[in-house]
Amino acid sequence: MANIDVKDLLNAGVHFGHLTRKWNPNMAPYIYMERNGIHIINLYKTAAKIEEAADAMKKIAASGRKILFVATKKQAKDIVAEKAGSIKMPYITERWPGGMLTNFVTIRKAVKKMAAIDRMKKDGTFETLSKKEKLQVSRLRAKLEKNLGSITDMTRLPGALFVVDIKREHIAIKEAQKLKIPIFAMVDTNSDPRDVDFVIPSNDDASKSVDKILSLVTESVAVGLKERQSEKDAENKGEEEVAAPALETAEVEKAAPVKEAKPAKKVAPAKKAAKTQEAEKVLEAAAVVETEPAKEEAAPEVETKEEGEAPKEA
Repeated sequence: MANIDVKDLLNAGVHFGHLTRKWNPNMAPYIYMERNGIHIINLYKTAAKIEEAADAMKKIAASGRKILFVATKKQAKDIVAEKAGSIKMPYITERWPGGMLTNFVTIRKAVKKMAAIDRMKKDGTFETLSKKEKLQVSRLRAKLEKNLGSITDMTRLPGALFVVDIKREHIAIKEAQKLKIPIFAMVDTNSDPRDVDFVIPSNDDASKSVDKILSLVTESVAVGLKERQSEKDAENKGEEEVAAPALETAEVEKAAPVKEAKPAKKVAPAKKAAKTQEAEKVLEAAAVVETEPAKEEAAPEVETKEEGEAPKEA
């Protein structure tokens, strides 16, 4: 995030605090001086605090969690709705619904009821109702849209809370403290900064001041969302690159049996050698068998000689 220009904050009137008689002593470290009965906020400290808060909010946005923006005062509600809507973050600009955070399950039921009414209008069941029932359902839908229409996409508790004027939104602050949700807030000189995790000392009554602070904050949130999107794209590319070699190896494995058939032919000479050895053994055995009758035939010749010699001796 670029360095914040103190002159821009000065031109936006961020430095104007409340009357000195309405001040909170805990805001003393952020007060620069007193002029005409009004405290002047130290804008150098404001700029440092904005950078700190913007960096933390960018990390929260990059992690994929939502940041709930809260501002119900007239000077800030339209600005908050515009800025938060531009980065697709939930916001509350009407009355803070009690139990918005501590009883989040019930709030979600109300949001689902709004979705059920929309389904009735789509599938035609809304037309089967009587005129009085249609009027009641339409009024209920308008009331839910006004109070909860901006949080329809918030399916779980937010990762952080950004509040304009913590004195006015003290119920939201208490609920966030109970659930240990980080709180970012524009804190004026009449408020207690100890209730906030990330303090932005600034004028929370002037619309120019609110617009300037929210512009700086939402820019950092948008950067965090872009980083998250780029990480997702990188992961998808990595998965595709991993999947490609897997397909190649699968094709190689399918073709492998054809290549393995070739070495089988190389083994054939060994089988031929074995067959030739067996053939030689058979031939040797046959030769032995053929020589045996020759010896048997020689025997009668000897006997005939012996028979011929016998008469001579007589």
